[in-house]
Amino acid sequence: MQLSDITEADLAAVLALNEASVPNVNSIDLEQMRWFAANAFYFRVASIDGRFAGFLVGLRPGLAYGSENYRWFCDNYADFGYVDRVAVDASARRRGVASRLYEDFADRLRGQVECMTCEVNIRPANESSMRYHETHGFVRVASQETEGGLKKVALLEKKL
Repeated sequence: MQLSDITEADLAAVLALNEASVPNVNSIDLEQMRWFAANAFYFRVASIDGRFAGFLVGLRPGLAYGSENYRWFCDNYADFGYVDRVAVDASARRRGVASRLYEDFADRLRGQVECMTCEVNIRPANESSMRYHETHGFVRVASQETEGGLKKVALLEKKL
């Protein structure tokens, strides 16, 4: 498996996977994906045998980004690394792609922040993601309703 920084050439595949992963991630358009490419602390793609396998977008505080969940962490933590979105192509699941991306993001954060944060849907439930995060040391620190009550998320942190 190889990880590389996002390039313009990757954006179409990343956007298609993002949209195929809704509701586990929020739907966004190409301009929003380009915003992440320009502003994210971490935006890397994974490939296996030269084929696109997944991606992770990681943010630090201080961005003009309207996500309710990102804002919650900005309001409640002095500093953190926030996993805004991660997705793995169906053909690459159970091959360690998400774990490798999370480890790489954590490595970039170590020595700069004390924790990595994220959220997982609890309504609609994303049980596999919750199991993954709990198995990898994330603990729930709060929950909140988002999107006018359409969703409820668990807000998680992992000490680095």
